[in-house]
Amino acid sequence: MAAACLAVAGHDLGGLRLHARAGPVRDLWIDELRQLIGHATPWKKIPVHCGESRLLGGLDLAATLQAGRPISEMGLLASCHEGMVSLPMAERAPPFLQSTLCRVLDESLVRVERDGLTEQRPCSIAVLALDEGVEDESPGEPLLDRLALSIDLDELSLAATDSFAFVPADINKARNGYSSVSIDDSRIQSICQASDALGIWSPRISVLACRCARVLAALAGDKEVGAQQLDQVLRLVLLPRATRLPAQDQEDDTSSDQLPPEEAENSEPPAEPTTDRKEQTLSEDRIVEAAKAMLPDDLLSRLAAAQFSARKNSNSGKSGVIHKSKLRGRPSGTTPGDPRDGARLDLLATLRAAVPWQKLRGKPKGKALLQVSTQDFRVKRFQERSPSVTVFAVDASGSSALYRLAEAKGAIELLLADCYIRRDEVALIAFKGQGAELLLPPTRSLVRAKRCLAAMPGGGGTPLASAIELGAMTLQQLERKGCTPVFVLLTDGRANVSRDGSTGRAAAMDDAKQAATSLRAQSGARGLVIDTSPRPHRTAAELAEWLAVDYLPLPNADSKNLQAAVSATVNA
Repeated sequence: MAAACLAVAGHDLGGLRLHARAGPVRDLWIDELRQLIGHATPWKKIPVHCGESRLLGGLDLAATLQAGRPISEMGLLASCHEGMVSLPMAERAPPFLQSTLCRVLDESLVRVERDGLTEQRPCSIAVLALDEGVEDESPGEPLLDRLALSIDLDELSLAATDSFAFVPADINKARNGYSSVSIDDSRIQSICQASDALGIWSPRISVLACRCARVLAALAGDKEVGAQQLDQVLRLVLLPRATRLPAQDQEDDTSSDQLPPEEAENSEPPAEPTTDRKEQTLSEDRIVEAAKAMLPDDLLSRLAAAQFSARKNSNSGKSGVIHKSKLRGRPSGTTPGDPRDGARLDLLATLRAAVPWQKLRGKPKGKALLQVSTQDFRVKRFQERSPSVTVFAVDASGSSALYRLAEAKGAIELLLADCYIRRDEVALIAFKGQGAELLLPPTRSLVRAKRCLAAMPGGGGTPLASAIELGAMTLQQLERKGCTPVFVLLTDGRANVSRDGSTGRAAAMDDAKQAATSLRAQSGARGLVIDTSPRPHRTAAELAEWLAVDYLPLPNADSKNLQAAVSATVNA
């Protein structure tokens, strides 16, 4: 049904999100869709890292040099006018590509203003977003908001598939009758009520759902949208975007026997609801009941996972932060610059920048085809991620060793297993007795970390200030190397050993406050204070405030809970 809708009026519907792994089921669905659309319809595949000139068009450098005047070339999108574009691995599409598709879907135009050219080309397309994401991987919300249809083939086996119920003749008939299909106000109201009941915030989805209902009516050979089309729209358009379970509003009907006697005697029987109110109530109830009947069983767990992933940063699951680089990393376009500064020259971009100025510069000397000046130089831009290092400062004093030392060791071992996949590193600082010691420099070696953790004993005082100062030195060294450090402090916050080694809780807490304030001022590292005491104490919360980091009391935590808390901070 989704393929038929896309074949009839894909341009009005925006497109379809197909969630499925690469395999025979997805290939079979795409082959059937191409047969319904017709092989004469343009169909282009957009690479995930397609450049701006290839996507939108621009200066045709070879033709321009041969003709001696600017000649433009058509991009992928404009060449697919009134056709379909396929976006493989849509969950990994860069923001530039997704925003460009959104603009083209909104305007049905491709605007080119680059390389001395200013052009507009018609571009009415439908987008087939092939989503292969797992867990919280997904295409951007703005792009999904413009694609009416969404289906999931992940759980479907090849043995369970069947041939499509539609043939190209049905599609051609529906295309001819689509423009004459009408939808009355009551059906539109029902769709809007269903969107509100399912927690769909975007009004664009209701508009697309109404268009989809008209397409479905055209496929059924009807001239008006009926109840059957509303149920189909619910499954194809609305349910994949649900953010909550629908709940019927229960009216507060107060019976006469619940009223005081004098009010019950004078009370009049309630008036009968009007016909319009009855129809509206029945319509809303039917939509809600249909939604409940078609909701997948695991919707609640999926919604909870979606809400959790929405709070995570877009860099989640990746190491470090993105920064610019001249020589290595992922290409991110070009910029004016001088290659003598160490950057890489982009020859084609330099020639494109020089071509529009040739008439003003005059005829080149000798056998040269064009004149290039320093202002035409374009250098390549790159983006790379800095390595992320999590620095653990573990309280190994007598009070903490009694409760949390074993859990801390287990959490670090679990985190090291994640670091091997994420290319992150882990460092370990232990503090007890008279001072703090860097037991484990930044490393990815799981074997080395386990040996270091196993050899770490517990007992003695709590030199908190020394641990914070050593942590500040470690963070500074990592920042100088270009790393992204994360500071995790596991302690009960009850310092009793000062910088000079003397005992005394008041002096030790003052030293810890000064060290924390200094670290807060000199380092922008993210961090977390985990209160390891069996009963959370205000001293650890105050320490988190001094450091300007998050505070997490975990009185009943095990190593897995600690690992989950630290992973959330690293991903934040």
